[in-house]
Amino acid sequence: MNTMSNRIGQSLALVLALACTVPALAQSQPRTLNPQQLQSYWILLNTQVSADIPNSGRNMDKPGCAAVSYTINSDGVPGNIQIAKVVPDSDLGVVAKSVISNFSYGPSLANATKKEPVATYYIVPFNLPSDKGQRQQIIDACKLPGYDKKD
Repeated sequence: MNTMSNRIGQSLALVLALACTVPALAQSQPRTLNPQQLQSYWILLNTQVSADIPNSGRNMDKPGCAAVSYTINSDGVPGNIQIAKVVPDSDLGVVAKSVISNFSYGPSLANATKKEPVATYYIVPFNLPSDKGQRQQIIDACKLPGYDKKD
C-alpha cells in the first residue's frame, strides 16, 4: 500500500513539474517576424558594417543574393545566424553571414522594457543590375517562407 501511495505521489509531482515547465518552454521560442515587421521590435543601429570577403570563390561576380536567418537576442546582438538561401548557388553566403554577425540592434519604443527576442531574416544583395525590375526579381528569389505570420 505504501509503495502504491509513493508511486501516485511521484506521478503527481512529475505531472505538476511538467505543467510548470511547458509554459516556460513555449515562452523561450522567439517570435518570428517578417523583415518588414522588425522595426516594431528592434531598430538596426549600424550605419555601416564590415564583411569578411574571401579572395576567390564560386559565382562571386554574378548578380545574386543570400538570405540569412537569425535571432535578435534581448541584448540586441544577432545569434543563431544561419545561411538559409543563396541564389544563384555561390560562396557569397559566408559573406552575408559575416555582415549579419556585425549587426547591432536597439529596442524600439514598444519593446524598450521587454526587449523581446525575435527570429527574422535579412537579404544581402550582391552585384545587382541597374534595372529595378531585374533587381527586385533577384531579391524576391531570396525571400524565405514561414516569416509572413502577422501578430
